[in-house]
Amino acid sequence: MSQVRALIGTKKGAFVLTSDAKREKWDVAGPHFGGWEIYHVKGSPVNPQRLYASQTSGWFGQVVQRSDDGGKTWEAVNNEFRYEGEPGTHLWYDGTPRPWQFKRIWHFEPSTTDADAVYAGAEDAAIFRSTDGGKSWNELAGLRQHDSASKWQPGAGGMCLHTILIDPANADRLYVAISAAGAFRSEDAGQTWRPINRGLSSKYELPDPNADVGHCVHRIAMHRSRPQVLFMQKHWDVMRSDDAGGSWREVSGNLPSDFGFPIDVHAHEPETIYVVPIKSDSEHFPPDGRLRVYRSRTGGDDWEPLTRGLPQSNCYVNVLRDSMATDSVDPCGVYFGTTGGQVYASADAGNHWSAIVHDLPPVLSVEVQTLP
Repeated sequence: MSQVRALIGTKKGAFVLTSDAKREKWDVAGPHFGGWEIYHVKGSPVNPQRLYASQTSGWFGQVVQRSDDGGKTWEAVNNEFRYEGEPGTHLWYDGTPRPWQFKRIWHFEPSTTDADAVYAGAEDAAIFRSTDGGKSWNELAGLRQHDSASKWQPGAGGMCLHTILIDPANADRLYVAISAAGAFRSEDAGQTWRPINRGLSSKYELPDPNADVGHCVHRIAMHRSRPQVLFMQKHWDVMRSDDAGGSWREVSGNLPSDFGFPIDVHAHEPETIYVVPIKSDSEHFPPDGRLRVYRSRTGGDDWEPLTRGLPQSNCYVNVLRDSMATDSVDPCGVYFGTTGGQVYASADAGNHWSAIVHDLPPVLSVEVQTLP
């Protein structure tokens, strides 16, 4: 019987939750790195026992932690990321030239073919690659040195590169998303990049609402069987692309709010997607204080609220961009964590929910592995 492992990053440590394929009872291990911000924890699809964790502190900076035994023990593998050339300066949205800074790793994306290869997305808006399991990191500088970089600006959480997707059919094709710059695609494993923001509109964010860059993308997701189809949760609007990001159209439909952070895709149904709407960009809590996941089985044409087991009154938590995941068990499991410290799971594709753990520190990320 398969085992399911949930990897939880929080503001005060990492937690590893394990269950069998029924996903009824969960064992909780942690906190690992208690007291440290763990922005992201993710496992390798090639070697499921290889995990990476982004450990961050205002005092001690960024540390990459690696586990080779599924999270039982950890090793700090490296604390140095090598830029190509000097970081230089950046002309921020207010016209002020400021130095590029390396603040933290927001996201790890291990290779789908090589157990020792992994990408890391950083703040300020840079992407790095390691080919030795995180011992050394080199910047893929073509992104940060893109001609449009002077037009990028920080979102409320900073200028973070928070999404990295690898095309499962073509490992040289990469997607990234930056808040607030937009989405970019590479066809040569990260050496060169092009903006893929046609169709995005940012009426309240940019002087030019249809600009090539400057859009505040919150999250992008894909189904591995159809990597040319992308789904996006943006700062206002849920979007869809059917041509690998060449163009986008809005699929917010009948959602109560088109503002939110996470978006994910059902493991076995590439047209089934999930979002968690929140009220607005200034009120980061569910509309009407009711925590609802919304599911579309039609790729965004229409949406249904999923509420069973979720609090439907006086709930004012948020769900952050990396805090939703699905497993590959049948039926598909769906998971999300909240800033209130709850991790909710559904073992039936969202029809019923339960808190598999609660009273954690605020949850920053949720990733799930299905193990043999």
